[in-house]
Amino acid sequence: MTTRLLGPTRTAEVHERPVGIPTALRPWFAAAGRIPGRATLPDSFTHAPSVATTVVLRRQAADHRDLMVIGPRTRASYYAAKAPASCLRLRIAPGAVRSLLGVAADELTDHVAPLAEFTGPLAGFTEQLLHTEPAAVLSLLEQQLPQHMPDDPAARAHRAVLAAATAALAADRAGVSEVAARLSVSERQLRKLFTTGIGLSPKHFARIARVRRLLSDPDAGPLAHLAADEGYYDQSHMTADFRALMGVPPSWFFEGRLPAPVPCEDRVRG
Repeated sequence: MTTRLLGPTRTAEVHERPVGIPTALRPWFAAAGRIPGRATLPDSFTHAPSVATTVVLRRQAADHRDLMVIGPRTRASYYAAKAPASCLRLRIAPGAVRSLLGVAADELTDHVAPLAEFTGPLAGFTEQLLHTEPAAVLSLLEQQLPQHMPDDPAARAHRAVLAAATAALAADRAGVSEVAARLSVSERQLRKLFTTGIGLSPKHFARIARVRRLLSDPDAGPLAHLAADEGYYDQSHMTADFRALMGVPPSWFFEGRLPAPVPCEDRVRG
């Protein structure tokens, strides 16, 4: 039995403060968070794999701002904080990427691009957002974005299916076939909705959700027990899955033995 050794997990989410999403924006944004510029970040930190497409407004100085779209991340990234920066991160709701950005979610998987390069309604707010204080961004979008969004009943129905499916896969530990049956859709139909609406297959979504649960509970006890709790076949299965997504085995990660970090700017240029 391997005992879990608690070390510095250093995930960026640890430093993020949740921000409430206004009711008028909830069809398109699932969550938001802010990392204040005065936050004390470690020398290096981790962006865990993510199932969401995220719009990030980053400020490193009064005259240095950027507004990027970061697609779903299938592997962890390790970064060094070169300079203090504040970030506002808006996570797009499942199924809402095309409505907001004008592209299917799978075109963004493991990619980063400036918001201004997109053709959807949100891109039209690029200049306003770059010159708006982070605390006022959601208010601005609440007042102006809904009137620019198309009323598409089919898109609403797809968002509803994806919202239910992602909740089940992320929290209930349900299998893909079970979720499809529960929602009265075929597995093929569910895969298509996930690919275009989230950018990942349902199985890859579930793998990432499971690893993120491991990261969110550092005091869960021995790895063998944790593997059983999360539905892995055994500890070896969990270790292999964790290494594939995080780049290191879980014992290394929780001991703080992480890959060498790269500057955040390298991610933006990539």
